[in-house]
Amino acid sequence: MTAEFPLAVHALVYLMHTQRITSSQELADNICTNPARVRKVMTKLQNAGFVEATRGQGSGYCFRAAETLTLHEVLKALEEDPISMNWRSGDMDKECLISSGMGQIMDHLYGQLNDVCQKELAKVTIGSISRQIFGLEG
Repeated sequence: MTAEFPLAVHALVYLMHTQRITSSQELADNICTNPARVRKVMTKLQNAGFVEATRGQGSGYCFRAAETLTLHEVLKALEEDPISMNWRSGDMDKECLISSGMGQIMDHLYGQLNDVCQKELAKVTIGSISRQIFGLEG
């Protein structure tokens, strides 16, 4: 999972809480990152219909999703998997069964882990995170 996911969740909770148009600079300040990075992620969230972007003077983003928006839906909008493999050990063309079979085994394991993670993320909403932050939910 890349850093886009926590950035997106942070931005969505902030926008839901403030209920106003918020600039990428203000979001970046709150998230502790840079505005260009925020805009990149916000474009994906806008394409998914979770936020609306305004242009011109007073431009920024506002929350357009329901507070029941799940973290699984956010992850899908970012086109990410919770667990990904950047490198694969072994070589399918080697005679050694361990070297030739490890990649397929690990792919299967990562697939199972992704399924479990996505099911858990489907249980968590932007609204529930906001309520946890403000001590309204345990």
